[in-house]
Amino acid sequence: MTHPLTLYANGLLRPRGAPPSLRMEDGTIAPLPLDRYLGSADTTDERVLAGVRGPVLDVGCGPGRHLHALAARGVFALGVDLSAAAVELATGRGARAIVASVFDRLPGSGSWRTALLLDGNVGIGGDPARLLGRVGALLREDGELLVELDAADHATGSVRVRIETDNEVSSWFWWARVGVQDADRVARSGGFQVRDRWSLEGRWFARFGR
Repeated sequence: MTHPLTLYANGLLRPRGAPPSLRMEDGTIAPLPLDRYLGSADTTDERVLAGVRGPVLDVGCGPGRHLHALAARGVFALGVDLSAAAVELATGRGARAIVASVFDRLPGSGSWRTALLLDGNVGIGGDPARLLGRVGALLREDGELLVELDAADHATGSVRVRIETDNEVSSWFWWARVGVQDADRVARSGGFQVRDRWSLEGRWFARFGR
């Protein structure tokens, strides 16, 4: 089986055929919207980022559309992603990004004013409580976290997933999904509280604070 990062990189750098998808261990399939990741920030992205205070740490930044939107607003932002291909695309378009895990030692620890966990990145590692605890340690005391959530018809929990294309599958890895109905519980598990939540164009978002 192919490493997930390899299939992800192939989809970003050499898109062909049907777009890849995510298959959950229970057989559920969800699209992997690489076209959206590769594009510019859309109206929903721009509205979510409106008023975001820098410096900003974008966790799982991908090809950097949020980083570019923030830069256009004059907001300093740094992206972090495990995918070297994604970081190459982001920096090639002028964004600041590094290849690293959010659990690695990162620059500016304790000084970030805002962190982003958009595009479902609250699922990174399959353990939202651990992830939120780590992000909390990277933020300053008055820092905030912007999180994208699943709709209320999705169950919250950890699941093994893999990336699939027309002719390849990746190895399994752990991910998590957090439905908006469980935002308060999940926020508390990582040392946060929900300050606001809203829906835009069928997508759900929340702002977490200490």
